[in-house]
Amino acid sequence: MQRGMILGAAAMTLIVVASNILVQHLFNDWLTWGAFTYPFAFLVTDLTNKTLGAATARRVVLAGFVAGVACSFVAAGFDATTFRIALGSGLAFLSAQLLDVSVFDRLRAGSWWRAPLVSSLFGSAVDTLIFFSVAFSSAFAFLDPADNVSWANAATPLLGAGPEAPLWASLAAADFGVKLALALVALVPFRLALGLLRAARA
Repeated sequence: MQRGMILGAAAMTLIVVASNILVQHLFNDWLTWGAFTYPFAFLVTDLTNKTLGAATARRVVLAGFVAGVACSFVAAGFDATTFRIALGSGLAFLSAQLLDVSVFDRLRAGSWWRAPLVSSLFGSAVDTLIFFSVAFSSAFAFLDPADNVSWANAATPLLGAGPEAPLWASLAAADFGVKLALALVALVPFRLALGLLRAARA
């Protein structure tokens, strides 16, 4: 179990650090490259939960949270992030991943795909909502009045084609769309990993 927890914590740390680096690089008008790596944190959490239990999965989540806080401190030193972004990122990660652990644990006895899919969907929704609202919504301006996020609250067509909405809503919608897609894609490595673990134990 100790070895499994170390591997899970290392994988989670790698994903968090990579995502913190890749979020600095744009993919298109709505996404950064970090949007494509971060959702795999849910895969790590779910595999740990399935194989080692909820308590160990929570420890792996805490390792990822510590890595994220460390990345925020480093980024702040280079003026690459703001207090609101760091706060939103930390709150979103911890809330979403711990929710993922709880939902997965409740559904673990069902079909093999149900627990990872449903827990990732709930976790992704919470992650997106918390991060983008805390980091960019004008409703949370009191968190850091000096942080000018007027650019994120400028009214634009949602995802370039929908009704008028704050820009951050388009960023959130695009991010959530990627998370939904990758929650489905991640079922493949989840199933393959379970098969390999069963074979190794046989």
